Amino acid sequence: MARATKEQSELTAAQIRATARRLFADLGYADVSLDRVAELAGVTRGAVYHHYGSKVGLFTAVVDDAQSVVATAVADAAPDDGWPAIEAGSIAFMRAVVDPAVRRILLVDAPAVLGWTTWRELDAAHSGRLLTEGLGALDDLAIDPAAADALLNGAMNEAALWIAAGGDAALAEQGVLRMIRALRRGPDEDAPRT
Repeated sequence: MARATKEQSELTAAQIRATARRLFADLGYADVSLDRVAELAGVTRGAVYHHYGSKVGLFTAVVDDAQSVVATAVADAAPDDGWPAIEAGSIAFMRAVVDPAVRRILLVDAPAVLGWTTWRELDAAHSGRLLTEGLGALDDLAIDPAAADALLNGAMNEAALWIAAGGDAALAEQGVLRMIRALRRGPDEDAPRT
């Protein structure tokens, strides 16, 4: 009986998160109430509090789910190592985060609601980790891997916001690819620039 109860609890939590994800993506964090989440998920408000403790707790779980979706898209697009993986993963990241179901949650509301530090920690645990590991494995990176990581991460996030605001996706992707290629050390350079 305990197993069935645990499975039912997990299903309820997943239903609450899925409902909240749709509402947060469509309306934004500020315009979503836990009463509305509970109503649309077909549960009580108490069930939402039981699983997530607060609106911020629920939003954090939704952000974590969205980060996982993006990281999966990046990993699927960049199964190999090296520069091709960095390029393919970066483009996959930008395409994944401009999806309206993800963009508002990850790039607009998450930094404001969770704070910069928590938002960066969640990113670092998912797609950010893939970028950090990929850059760290390169032996011909022209600058320090941590600096390259910060530059690419910032460029991709800003490019995604620009695309979402009506910017040309192809131009943004081309720009990020040029930036990545500029980070590659030429054969005549002995060591990374600092």
